[in-house]
Parts: sequence; structure tokens; C-alpha cells
Amino acid sequence: MSVVALAALATGCEPGAAPGAQTAPRQTPATRPAVPSPARTEPAPAPSTAEPSTVPPPRPSASTPAPAPTTARPVPEPSAAPPARVLMRTGSESDRVRELQARLRQIGHFGRNPTGYYGSVTADSVRSFQAKRGLTTTGNTDETTWKRLLAMTRTPTAEELRPPTERPLATPDKRCLTGRVLCVSKSSRTLAWMIDGRVVSAMDVRFGSEYTPTREGEFEVFWKSRDHVSTLYDTPMPYALFFSGGQAVHYSADFAANGYGGASHGCVNVRDKKKVAALFDQVKNGDKVVVFR
Repeated sequence: MSVVALAALATGCEPGAAPGAQTAPRQTPATRPAVPSPARTEPAPAPSTAEPSTVPPPRPSASTPAPAPTTARPVPEPSAAPPARVLMRTGSESDRVRELQARLRQIGHFGRNPTGYYGSVTADSVRSFQAKRGLTTTGNTDETTWKRLLAMTRTPTAEELRPPTERPLATPDKRCLTGRVLCVSKSSRTLAWMIDGRVVSAMDVRFGSEYTPTREGEFEVFWKSRDHVSTLYDTPMPYALFFSGGQAVHYSADFAANGYGGASHGCVNVRDKKKVAALFDQVKNGDKVVVFR
């Protein structure tokens, strides 16, 4: 509008006047009969430049309630069940571990005699059992695994829990038939505690490797050490019965855990802790030791 106004000022006050036009002199017309003049046509009013008034939208009727906004409710996540309590794991040693091993053996998951020690062999057996039954394969015996095993097996007998040896005893060397003798057979990998030709107890044993072999021959016990620790290898040697230099009959946790997968540094390893503990109490210094093929 300001542009239009400026234009109007520049071209004169009357609308339609051309720039530079001359004003014609006014003439007095002659007297003529009066002729009715045509009706004067008023110019059309200019369109209004005022902004249209804003009419507020109609309010909803009081009788019709406005819909409540919908809010999506979060779906609660299912709570995770707490893990089952672990009853036995690697490193455990007890009569219940012995029962676990005997029950696993009943259904073909443990291929040796129970030892009462939970080592890598037992953990692998438990893992095999868990995988076959669709359980979480941890290798630990938790409450779920134990209950499933109990339901599938029977109570082990005393013979199943504590068999004399894993292998049959070898025919004793003739030097073992008299006196008090620890009769050790490398071929059957057994030790028989014998008194005058009678087997008092028997247990599985393992020997040194080809680089540290267990010496063969006839010896005698010269030193007993209940809680011995090797000064050469810094390893425990409980219930040690020394018979040839640094070689002794003693309990081995590694043998109990890993079986014949390993070897000693020349000693006669026993994996049944209770049996070798009882043997330690019975054997005296001076009793004979015979190691043979």
C-alpha cells in the first residue's frame, strides 16, 4: 500500500490523470432544454485490506467428554529364575562325590571306580550327563542335575562305592608271599597290602614317566611322613611311605582328578585317599616293598 500511495503522490491527486496532461478551459454550455441526466454510477468500493477476523473453533459439547489420551503400558519382562545352587564342583572331595561317581557309572557316564575326588574326569562326566538330558552343561553338579541323576539311578552298593581296585590284581610276585609286604605290580597298576600271603587291602596306583621311572626291585620302608611336601617339586605328598631315595608310596590329588592321563616323578601314586590313609597307619618302618612287572 505504501508503494501505491507513493505512486499516487507522483501522478497527481485525481485517479486516472495522465502525467503532464493540460487542464481544458471550462466552457459555459448554451441554454438547452433540460435533459434528465443519467443516474451517476458510484464506483465499486475498493476491496477491504483489513485482515479477516479469526473465529475460534467451536468448543466440544459439555455432554460429549473428550477422549482420554491413550498411553501405552510397558509389558513387564519375565523375571529370570535364580540359578540352581551348586552342590559339588571341581576340587570337592567327599562321600557325596563318591556317590555321584558311582551313580554316573551306573548309566555309563563315568568309566572308572569312584574316588571321592571331583576332578576334570568327573567334571567331564557330569557335563556329558547334562548335555544328554538338555541341562546347562557347566560340569558342576547343581541341585537340578543332582535331582535328575537321583531319579534315574539307584542307591549304590558298598562294593560300587569302594571297589578294591579298578583292575584285577596281578598274581603276586613270590617275594610278596611272606611277611608284611607292599606288593606293587606295574602290569596291573595295583598295590596289594599283604601279610603272610593274604591280601589285606588293594588300591589303584600309577608310576613315573619314562624320564622319571619308578625303580623296580625289593626295598623296605625307611621313613613315614603324614603331611609331606616335596622339597624338589614343591607339591604335596600326603601319607608318604618312602622306600627308595626320594621315591615313596603316597596319595596324589592329581591322580584322583586326572587318572592315568598323567604320571609321577617316580613315586607310586595312590588316588584313594581313605585307603592310603589307612595303609599309612598300618605300615611300619622296615616293612618290605616289592615293585615288579
